[in-house]
Amino acid sequence: MPWAMRSGLEPIKKVAGTIKNHLWGILNAIVLEVNNGPAESLNSRIKIIKVHSRGFRRKERFANAIYSHLGGLNLYPEEVVG
Repeated sequence: MPWAMRSGLEPIKKVAGTIKNHLWGILNAIVLEVNNGPAESLNSRIKIIKVHSRGFRRKERFANAIYSHLGGLNLYPEEVVG
């Protein structure tokens, strides 16, 4: 019987089970130093576009707004950017 399962507290048993089930993923994230921060940031910026637009009637227009805001396009003429 694992040490964490000796606890009489159900919340502790639940946490121990969750850690046991996800141990390899937790260790890989620590060793490889990866996280989902960039994905969460992108998702947050897309949500801001959605809120500011007050809704789109067509999915294509929503996709175009995302591309135009987050696509990294330089829309200024060369003389202005210089």
